[in-house]
Amino acid sequence: MELAVARLTRLVDEIKEEVILWRRHLHQNPELSYREEKTAQFVYDTLKSFGQIELSRPTRTSVVGRLTGKLPGTVLAIRADMDALPITEENDFSFVSQNRGVMHACGHDGHTAMLLGAAKILAGLREELSGEIRFLFQHAEEQFPGGAEEMVQAGVMEGVDIVIGNHLMSQLPVGKIGVTYGRMMAASDEFYLTINGKGGHGGMPHHAVDCIAIGSQVVANLQHIVARNVDPLDSLVLSVTQFHGGTATNVIPDTVALSGTVRSFDSQLRESMPARMEQVIKGICEAHGASYDFTYRFGYRAVVNDHAVSRVIEESVREVLGDESFEEFRPVTGGEDFSAFLQKTQGAFFVTGAGNPAKGITYAHHHPRFTIDEDALENGVKMAVYAACKLLGDRSR
Repeated sequence: MELAVARLTRLVDEIKEEVILWRRHLHQNPELSYREEKTAQFVYDTLKSFGQIELSRPTRTSVVGRLTGKLPGTVLAIRADMDALPITEENDFSFVSQNRGVMHACGHDGHTAMLLGAAKILAGLREELSGEIRFLFQHAEEQFPGGAEEMVQAGVMEGVDIVIGNHLMSQLPVGKIGVTYGRMMAASDEFYLTINGKGGHGGMPHHAVDCIAIGSQVVANLQHIVARNVDPLDSLVLSVTQFHGGTATNVIPDTVALSGTVRSFDSQLRESMPARMEQVIKGICEAHGASYDFTYRFGYRAVVNDHAVSRVIEESVREVLGDESFEEFRPVTGGEDFSAFLQKTQGAFFVTGAGNPAKGITYAHHHPRFTIDEDALENGVKMAVYAACKLLGDRSR
């Protein structure tokens, strides 16, 4: 269906204060990944109050709403994540977290509120819609193996033709919508390494196998994979983020433990990384008489947007918010399990600007003082509703 921008604006104006209240309620009551019981119940009850939407619970802490139009057509899924982070909030506004040590520090409270707002408007338009919209309220985006994969395994994507998702972004000014064509977010993998040497006196290292010195060489030489073994045009990040070992200044320890992350976009490069890394680790350890234990864990896949769906998102931005609101968003090496939904069908992930230096809203995601400019919420609702109507009405798909 075609939805006039003036009508959309009026519909969003009618509910925008309600969306803000939903966001604040969720912000006050954050729950960690796989523990979103009260959050999921709040979403379920709110969706139920709209009418028209068929509800289900594909996993213990997720919710799916199905809105079926009057005529058959495209099946569109729209996703919002609901989980919070293990962070103690340092904000001082009236709706700070009431669950100490847990905080919505990544905007998921806003994602959930925006999708509830879009669902309410679209439920009211049911008589004019063709096809089906599935509202995917996902648990556990922040913790591997991730709620998206569990929801896919539960069958929520069966029959879906297109999937879209939206992420509030504090680094992007409010009023801007960021759209990416193709590669958008990197695959995010983890590795764990223990180097086993031979402990000894710090003053007599010739009697020991110094695993700290060996580990330091491993850290330095792993960077040669990025700098000298990978095509410079292929994006790759390899970061050792933890190095633990030793208990005293005069003792060379028996073992050290290292861990870190690998970020990539190319699937073949990604699959080659465990062997490449182990080749370096094995060579250095054997050269110095140490042994090792190495584990590589594949995490979320890369988010790669479909060009045609991204084009509809861009058109929606320009038509609803104006050309000045469109931002070509560069790929980032953060991870997102929205990629699990993209394994099943075409789709696109985009970002909604939520930062505002004039209001002091400048803190990065996952910071104890992270927040959003709530003016961004109505922009996100507008984008979801308008893009949904365009995607459902495009018979060329």
